[in-house]
Amino acid sequence: MRTATVLTGGLATLAVTSVAAYAIAYPQAAPAAAVVRALADCAAVGTLGLAIVPALETGRRRAELAARAAGPLIAVSAAWLVAEVLRQLLTAAETAAVPPLGLPVRTVGDFTLQTVAGRAGLLSVGAAAVVCAVAASGRRSPPLAVTAAGAAAVGIAARAVSGHLSESPWGAVAVALHVLAAAAWCGSLAALAVTVTHRGQWARVLPRFAQMALVCVTVLLASGALGAVLAAGTPARWYASGYGRVLIAKVVLAIALVVLAWRNRTGWLPAARRHQASAGLSQSRSGAELVLMVAALTLAAALAVTG
Repeated sequence: MRTATVLTGGLATLAVTSVAAYAIAYPQAAPAAAVVRALADCAAVGTLGLAIVPALETGRRRAELAARAAGPLIAVSAAWLVAEVLRQLLTAAETAAVPPLGLPVRTVGDFTLQTVAGRAGLLSVGAAAVVCAVAASGRRSPPLAVTAAGAAAVGIAARAVSGHLSESPWGAVAVALHVLAAAAWCGSLAALAVTVTHRGQWARVLPRFAQMALVCVTVLLASGALGAVLAAGTPARWYASGYGRVLIAKVVLAIALVVLAWRNRTGWLPAARRHQASAGLSQSRSGAELVLMVAALTLAAALAVTG
């Protein structure tokens, strides 16, 4: 039931934000590509989070949390794989200027092997397949856990560095750091919302998550600021393009998310550490953050495909 609730809320947030992004970026928006990318990105983030969330536990409880995350990891990584394949096909059709339903197999092959975006997409598809295979194997040894987390990180970074800033070395590094920091932060919280079931467990894992989140947010803000300057130029030019307007909306949403996360860190975290926050309260606090996180990821997906 918890997984279904998180999934339903995430899809609803994604749908509403996609409509808003289309309105903001019009007439430069690419709604179909943005929605598919948002689905793939959210699934990728969830996959990474479920792969690394056992590390937030200690001792024998780590194995218990890994077992609880196993089922959702299979489902989310499979969804990521399907979404990545769809994204690869849509991007190939757009590049070749042909309708997606009439896309020749040879065109897909040429795009995949002969373009930077195609090879990056192939790497992401392969990464999703690796994680799905590892999760479906039912084995949960530390080396396999590292393999799954590493593959997810590679798949997420591969798509990111082939986008708007792929021709700039500093831009590519900034984007890679940005997306990986966001994925670790957002994905881990989503994984906690799905797998943590009682107050005592929140008391153990939330402080560890908060430490990781602080590092992620620091990297996220620094790399995002650099990427924004490199991509959009001076702020005065942002309003003149769909890309700039979506970027402004993403920045505003990111600020709201950081403010909410900080409030939770100063209120929810101490209460949880002292076992004074019920499991229900922790679920609601994490859910509020996740809504903003999914909205931010959706805007980031729209940003990547906005001209």
